[in-house]
Amino acid sequence: MFLSKTIIMGLLHERRLLLILIIAFSHKIQKINGLKCYCNVESSSCPNSTCETDGFCYASTMIEHGIQKYTYQCWHQDTIFPPGDIPIWCREESSDIFCCSTDFCNSEFFPATETSATAWQVIPWIMGLTVLGICGAISVWLIKRPARKGHSLPPYTAEDSYCDSRHPMIKTTIRDMIELTTSGSGSGLPLLVQRSIARQIQLMDIIGKGRFGEVWRGRWRGENVAVKIFSSREECSWFREAEIYQTVMLRHENILGFIAADNKDNGTWTQLWLITDYHENGSLFDFLTLRTIDSNTLVTMALSIATGLAHLHMDIVGTKGKPAIAHRDLKSKNILVKSNLSCVIGDLGLAVRHNVASDSVDVPSTNRVGTKRYMAPEVLDESMDARQFDPYKRSDVYSFGLVVWEMARRCGSMPEEYQPPYYDCVSPDPALEDMRRVVCIEKRRPSVPNRWHSDPVLSAISKVMKECWYQNPAARLTALRIKKTLANIGTADHIKL
Repeated sequence: MFLSKTIIMGLLHERRLLLILIIAFSHKIQKINGLKCYCNVESSSCPNSTCETDGFCYASTMIEHGIQKYTYQCWHQDTIFPPGDIPIWCREESSDIFCCSTDFCNSEFFPATETSATAWQVIPWIMGLTVLGICGAISVWLIKRPARKGHSLPPYTAEDSYCDSRHPMIKTTIRDMIELTTSGSGSGLPLLVQRSIARQIQLMDIIGKGRFGEVWRGRWRGENVAVKIFSSREECSWFREAEIYQTVMLRHENILGFIAADNKDNGTWTQLWLITDYHENGSLFDFLTLRTIDSNTLVTMALSIATGLAHLHMDIVGTKGKPAIAHRDLKSKNILVKSNLSCVIGDLGLAVRHNVASDSVDVPSTNRVGTKRYMAPEVLDESMDARQFDPYKRSDVYSFGLVVWEMARRCGSMPEEYQPPYYDCVSPDPALEDMRRVVCIEKRRPSVPNRWHSDPVLSAISKVMKECWYQNPAARLTALRIKKTLANIGTADHIKL
């Protein structure tokens, strides 16, 4: 006798809520001398299959090379996100990670331990298999039945991925899935769909490295995606960037498209994945190093970056509103070039959000700082009021001015070779003291070549960049004003050829 899918999912939901309540209650009465957990990881921290923690016991499951694997371990307080609360993965209904707070409680999850399974543990597995059986039968019936005139197959939805993992015959792109499942909120795909996509990605080749980890080109059902793999010590950065990307109404044509975030546990270490749109032209830094641009492309690139920055800086009021966001690490390496040569802003791991209700700034809990070469004077000399939000936006504008200077040097019939800002003042890897001396004390700025003055576009662009890097932050242009000014530069009426 088959149970309906609604009843089965309802039971699973009730069980998940009960587990969360048990976790929250038992964590309050946790023993002072530490929580003992079952572990199956070969390490010095797991003697006799037992580890001790001040956080939670956890159990996780994943399929690797077609084999179901189970991991049991301690989850220490200093690695829990959000801090002082139940880990985020344990609170999601779709999560395959379970947490608990009594001695050896994690040994009760999954059939991989020596603990005998109770009826309560077996029932969910039976129900899950039943659901899969029903879904499989329906899938076969839908595929084999003849299509009736005037009727088509029902549209693919996010729930379908739970049952059939998207049959290859049903062609749905990531863009289709985003449009179908986000309901206009612009806050990213549901976690279940994110994790489903992440588990199906095949890594192809490495396309970049940084202090956080590596960036790979991946393939998902014929589509290219970018996979940013964070090292375990950069968990704060991974969590923060995923959190910012899923801010309501953030999705924009000039902000790097976020697809999914997932943690990959192979039993020995945890990989933290951030999956985004892939742009074959690479970063603006890579593009400018290899290629020169014309005046139209310069305006297109600068305008698209300014448009993305204005969207970040803007707060959208409403039920599905967006808080104002400042980037804090804007540079040519964190900007990607699309196939139409417009740009998108990426790497939001250092971004801060403005809380309008309390007029406070949501600063990430990470030790990372911005790139010294692109830091505004007030950041370098630590005179910026970090409690207010506007100073963060003004420092972004300063960095934007330097990026525009990089682009302008590669524009025209006699372009200069690519160089980073202040290349003639400091070393390739400048110290903070060197940047402070050049920018704050000597008050130097990148030089403007004489040839720019005779070019209508470069002359107008140079005026904009100079108004971005004023020493006084309050005198700098806003991102919205920059956007409007660049749009005017791009019109034929403004350029007297």
